[in-house]
Order: sequence, then C-alpha cells, then structure tokens
Amino acid sequence: MAKDKPGNQTAGTPDLSETELREMKIDDLRERARKEGVSGASSMKKEELVKAISALHRKGGGSGKRSGNGSGNGSGNGSRNDAPDTPGLSETELREMKLDDLRERAREEGLGGASSMKKEELVKAISARYREGGAGSAARGGREGGEPTEQDLAEEEVGAPGDKGPDKGRMRTGSESSKSLKYSQEITSLDDDPERAGRSLVTTSHEVIRSWAEERGGVPATVEGTEHGDRAGVLRFDFGERTDKLRHITWEEWFRTFDERHLNFLYQEERKDGRQSTFFRLESPEREDA
Repeated sequence: MAKDKPGNQTAGTPDLSETELREMKIDDLRERARKEGVSGASSMKKEELVKAISALHRKGGGSGKRSGNGSGNGSGNGSRNDAPDTPGLSETELREMKLDDLRERAREEGLGGASSMKKEELVKAISARYREGGAGSAARGGREGGEPTEQDLAEEEVGAPGDKGPDKGRMRTGSESSKSLKYSQEITSLDDDPERAGRSLVTTSHEVIRSWAEERGGVPATVEGTEHGDRAGVLRFDFGERTDKLRHITWEEWFRTFDERHLNFLYQEERKDGRQSTFFRLESPEREDA
C-alpha cells in the first residue's frame, strides 16, 4: 500500500504534504500555486497559499500543469476558460499575461483606473466587462459607458507608463551618496534591463518603481507612528508579510513623499539564482539615515 508523504497533515490529500509546503520560501510557494491554477497567488500570505493548494488537491485538481496541457476541459484547445458565462474570454490566459500588457488590455476595454489595479482585480474587471456585453460602468469608479472619472485619470498619471518622475529616472547625488549607490546600475525607464541577475539597481523613475512593486503584489504604505503631521513617514511596500505596522497610502502620496525627500530607490529585480527579489532600500544622498 502506498504511504503518504512524511509530514502530510491533510489526510484527504495523500499526494501532498502541507508541512513541505510551509517549509518553502514564499516566492517559490507562490510560483507553485500559480502552476496549480490558484488565482490571486501574488497577494496571498503563506498559510493562505498552503490552504488554497491543499483545497485544490482535495477537489481533484492540483496537477501542477497550467492551461495548454490538453486536460481538464476535454476540449484540447490549449486554453481553459474559467468564466463559463464569458465564452469569448479565458481568465486563465489573462492571468498569464504580463501586468503591463494586462493593464493595456483593460484600457482597451474602456476600464478606468487600470494603473492602480493588481492583476487579479484586472482579470475580474475585464471578465465583468464581458458579462455586461461591454456596457455599464468601469470597474473602478468609472462613469456610464466606461469613461474614467477625474480621480481615475489622476491615478492613471501617477506611476503610469511614461511617468519617469521629476528627475527623469536619474539617480540623485549629494554629499552623503553611499558606495552602494555609486556601484548600482542606473535604470531610467521600463525599457532598461539589468545587466545580470542579482545586479544592484537604482532609479527615481515612478513608472519603474510602481511596476516593480505591483508585479510583486506590493501596496504603497507608510510605517504607522512615523508620520509628520499629515505627511507620510517612513515609506514601505506591503507585500502581505507585515513586519511593521503599515498604513496603506495612495501612489500619489507615496511618490510625493519620495520626491520631496530627494530619495533614491535601490533594488533588485532578481536574486543571483534568478528568483524574483523583493529587496529594496530608500536612500537620501543628503543624509545616510533616510
């Protein structure tokens, strides 16, 4: 008789060990969840990911294969439609799109506020738009017919493609510029690529910073208790694993504070082993304790 994997805490899923899942790094676990077909994985915490994968296995899913394997829907057309009432649309294919491409698709569908949406919000908004037959209000605050409100348009401008910030993405220098800043590769636009995996990067480009954060499920935030009057305090991103008491703020407030303090954004796209990195540091060239 076949034995369960050691440490399996879910009797109904003999081919899966929740203990092993919990021992995985969060980036690897999110990638595993995406391959299993779990939606919204980028915004889930570790325990949520474990439960979602386990639930999928109990339902007979969890093949670890994505669309295009010729199984699951019996059609063999290489695409799985997750929304049965939108036959002309595959949510699976939408989730496999890059975030920037998905936002562009949302704008083409007449959805306002696309630049501030996470991937799963975009998928649901586009799907809802199809169910409505292309009519009705936009997914986030739009008026009848999908026209964006003034608030949507303002949010579109902050950190949207083309918004390089007041310094055109160039690093800011000063008397207290660190060695890390001097040896980092400068990135000024979304078209610039790191020279290699694990490379230290620096930018002041709004479009680059926002795209980097949102690809990792990050939400702009400030550390509670560090505010200066009605101004944001220490700037952070909430990746769903809070180590500080964070308060979410708008992108407009985040970038206003970033520019007023003359900060640089030091970060990595990938670790040396090629895995996605969430490392970043904010640094002022005028004072080291920024």
